[in-house]
Amino acid sequence: MATMIFVNLPVTDLDKSIRFFEAMGYSFNPQFTDETASCLVISDTIYAMLVTEARFKDFTKKPIADATAASEVIVALSADSRAEVDELVDRAMAAGAKPAIDPMDLGFMYSRSFQDLDGHQWEYVWMDEAAMAEQQAQS
Repeated sequence: MATMIFVNLPVTDLDKSIRFFEAMGYSFNPQFTDETASCLVISDTIYAMLVTEARFKDFTKKPIADATAASEVIVALSADSRAEVDELVDRAMAAGAKPAIDPMDLGFMYSRSFQDLDGHQWEYVWMDEAAMAEQQAQS
């Protein structure tokens, strides 16, 4: 069985967060969704648990970071093309996201990022593996 990842992110308004990610084209697993958390399906092995701050406090003794003021994590996901990177980030921006950093274009790698409604930073990355290998061979 492949290793699965469940990224747990505290959110201030669960319903708004669900609508935000639905606007990006994602779905949720109702089996792991209730009034305190919702399971965002990113792929067959990658999930993000959007958890209300009150419920999130049950899982940690540390204070919850204010993601609008400090970086606690950058969720980076691969995309199949530069166009898909742009499409996903454009959808996020249309749904209310804020820019995080300027796009990075290294020729063989392209990425864009945004902050979701709670300030969590997400990044989509496309890499041309053949071009990367060629560049490394020339170095």
